[in-house]
Amino acid sequence: MTAYLITGAKILGGDAADLLVGNGEILAVGTDLDKPRDAETIDAAGLIALPGLVDLHTHLREPGREDAETVLTGTRSAAAGGFTAVFAMANTDPVADTAGVVEQVWRLGRDAGYADVYPIGAVTVGRKGTQLAELGAMADSAARVRVFSDDGDCVWDAALMRRALEYVKAFDGTIAQHAQEPRLTQGAQMNEGALSGVLGLTGWPSVAEEAIIARDILLNAHVGSKLHICHLSTKGSVEIVRAAKKRGLEVTAEVTPHHLLLTEDLAASYNPVYKVNPPLRTKADVEAVREGLADGTIDIVATDHAPHPVEDKDCEWSAAAFGMTGLETALSVVQHAMVDTGLLTWAEVADRMSYRPAAIGQAADHGRPLEAGAPANLVLVDPSAERTVVPEQTASLSRNTPYVGMTLPGQVVATFLRGTPTVLDGKLTR
Repeated sequence: MTAYLITGAKILGGDAADLLVGNGEILAVGTDLDKPRDAETIDAAGLIALPGLVDLHTHLREPGREDAETVLTGTRSAAAGGFTAVFAMANTDPVADTAGVVEQVWRLGRDAGYADVYPIGAVTVGRKGTQLAELGAMADSAARVRVFSDDGDCVWDAALMRRALEYVKAFDGTIAQHAQEPRLTQGAQMNEGALSGVLGLTGWPSVAEEAIIARDILLNAHVGSKLHICHLSTKGSVEIVRAAKKRGLEVTAEVTPHHLLLTEDLAASYNPVYKVNPPLRTKADVEAVREGLADGTIDIVATDHAPHPVEDKDCEWSAAAFGMTGLETALSVVQHAMVDTGLLTWAEVADRMSYRPAAIGQAADHGRPLEAGAPANLVLVDPSAERTVVPEQTASLSRNTPYVGMTLPGQVVATFLRGTPTVLDGKLTR
């Protein structure tokens, strides 16, 4: 394995230092490190070194929808975005509700070699919300599943949700809830408000999210388990989670890059690329989730990367699928919305996009400080670069990015997975 001497990188945006990488780990961090005879030098002057990013919420679509994405193409997209680990959601076909399916996804990720893939198991059989899936078998499988979610659907039955929270305590698991009260969102198309009335699109009220979050926090307080809230999107949701954390309850939450930047006004174009679940919200909601991420109420940024083939998006709004791609733009959007606005430092970006998601998902080899002896999972970012988003230039099979034509700051220059570069000079290595 080739060794690399990375010179002059700003560690977490701070002081410049050299990193010597070899044998899958960081061998040394310091200034003016001696270059081993067989090492290659990477000049990282002006670049920021971060631990490899970890995405707790990715849709890789395989098995079943390989026309939208595969584990290979999805992890190539992840590497291009600076991610070294992704957690693959269970809404595949067949659903990842058995040990066999989660092991298949895990092995596909291992064989691809671009990012470590941690399958998320379904909470209920077929994600139908009526019967608990084989949680214990998935936890004991080779994939060692520790996070479970019916994402795309809410575990709406309170009794079933309670049993799931109780069950995963046996192996220190986490239930990740898609907070959407189905009876309040039947036929919903966009955020409920004055604009939905003007556009004639069925509204999706904030309370449909907030009611489930409040209920599940109460259930989790009663059970004493671990609850994670997927793609939180409203001001009210932030307030509920903030109150729960003040009580010392074990609840974590995520926000997507698109909910940090985009608002419901984009729906006025009737362009289905902006149709997403939960929907884009108001400017006040965007400000609230930014504040929540900055003060730690919201623990992490998760992409909810949701690729779709052209035919599922290039149609009328009401018939279009929900979802946006996000792996390759996530860090740039966070820089634009949070770093360049002074709401987060680069060290805090590392916390929200690497340390904490790795801890929640129990990805032991990821989210580690950049220090000697740690696995060499890291990313080099040029914060001064700018790029215009061109869908055809992405590694994902799908093109449904909401940022098409936008100029975003930052560029991933290199990504290392256990010391092996998956991206160099801003390009995938293979």
